[in-house]
Amino acid sequence: MAARPMPEPRVVPAPGTTNHGRRLRLRRSRRRGSSTAGQNLHGWLFVTPALAILLLFLVVPIVLALYVSFTNWSGVTSPFAGTVQRVGFSNYAALLTEPGLDQQLFGTSLRDNLYFVLFTVPLQTALALWLAVIVNNRFLKGRGLFRLAFYFPSVTSSIAITTVFIFLFQSSGAVNQILGLVGVKGPNWLYDSRGIFTVILANLGIHTPPAWSNHLFLGISLWQWLAGPSFGMCVLIILLTWTTSGTFMLLFLAALQGISAEVEEASEIDGASPWQRFRRVTLPMLRPALVLVVTLGFIGTWQLFDQVTLVGPYNQSTYTPAYLSYYVSFQDNAFGQGAAIAFLLFTLIVILTVVQRRFVKEDLTR
Repeated sequence: MAARPMPEPRVVPAPGTTNHGRRLRLRRSRRRGSSTAGQNLHGWLFVTPALAILLLFLVVPIVLALYVSFTNWSGVTSPFAGTVQRVGFSNYAALLTEPGLDQQLFGTSLRDNLYFVLFTVPLQTALALWLAVIVNNRFLKGRGLFRLAFYFPSVTSSIAITTVFIFLFQSSGAVNQILGLVGVKGPNWLYDSRGIFTVILANLGIHTPPAWSNHLFLGISLWQWLAGPSFGMCVLIILLTWTTSGTFMLLFLAALQGISAEVEEASEIDGASPWQRFRRVTLPMLRPALVLVVTLGFIGTWQLFDQVTLVGPYNQSTYTPAYLSYYVSFQDNAFGQGAAIAFLLFTLIVILTVVQRRFVKEDLTR
């Protein structure tokens, strides 16, 4: 009987080298794609309520306010009523290019707020860093109590604190009483609109501004721009520095606690003094926190409002764009111009923040 011939061995192609491999990859990619699509769908379902709330209460009001800034809406009727006229860029022109009271008030508010930013941001940053270094000292007893005491002004009602400062800095308040003990007659702090730089120059015998300083910019002269913060704004600088330093202290404290003890010990072994260790080791490692604190302080100081409102209306020593926007809108019923002031302030904050970040580049995620 003849032997049956042996079948030839079947060669299975290696995956990835023939159409079989392509089919396997295609099936895997389809499964992966369907899984990814399902995950994306579930993700969008979870975030849709939050997005809807943001759209309804944030995006829509911003767009509506931008529309109002191009109208003469008085706030009495609907902003889309037929009686509301679209005036184009007239509200912006009245603030930036057309001489008049509107431009003068806007320029004054920018001048006062600018000096407030220039003084408050460095002071609150330095004070917050100093407080953080104090409460981070491991040899300090009762550190928790000191942290609570330094942070307490930040969580106290701004209305209560501002009211206390109003009593302290009245013309017959405690501050002027103390100054009177040393023979100094204090000013009426909250309502004295004189700039401190011009007061200093007047005491030095310089009373007449030079001719070049009479040129106007945004409705006020260059001499007024260089006059410095008013006495009322100086009170708010002291107030905001004291109340905000506690919050920024916590940011610096968290950064200080993230520095390894071995780094401090190594610098101490190398013979560095405490000041050298702080300046050459600790401070460079605090750079991300420092940039964050300066950026947050810079943005927050341009939005000063509630303290100015409590100091009193018609007080030209403490005007800010945020308060001016409120006053023009709700007191003068010129919501179009008030919205224009708000968007000019927003644009200014964005531009100055971008410029600041260009000069101070730092990865805050490190």
